[in-house]
Amino acid sequence: MLQIPSGTIPYYESGIYLPLLLIILEKDQRIIEQSPFKFKTPYLQLIDATRIKIEQDLKETKDYFTLHQMRLVRGKTDDLFTEYQFYFGGVMECRRYSNIRLRNQSELLLAEYIGKS
Repeated sequence: MLQIPSGTIPYYESGIYLPLLLIILEKDQRIIEQSPFKFKTPYLQLIDATRIKIEQDLKETKDYFTLHQMRLVRGKTDDLFTEYQFYFGGVMECRRYSNIRLRNQSELLLAEYIGKS
């Protein structure tokens, strides 16, 4: 049975997590803009710098997908899991990610990106 190459999994996971981080940053930016912070600009600049880096990495991921004829499709979601379908060279593999894992990994990844900004 054909399988998705293990070397492509980090790219698929980038395709999962990076869009989630952009959504999180967008929501945080709205909250900061509407909040009574005394100095909003440094926080907004940090979010902008982080978002730019994430968008660059997401573009690289999408370019890799195109180059290697890969596709990622979000499937069903329930209270506990979110399903993703990985397509590679005529092979489809369905993976389920715990929503808690998605949240925790997103938080860790966001901390890494903020540390780079």
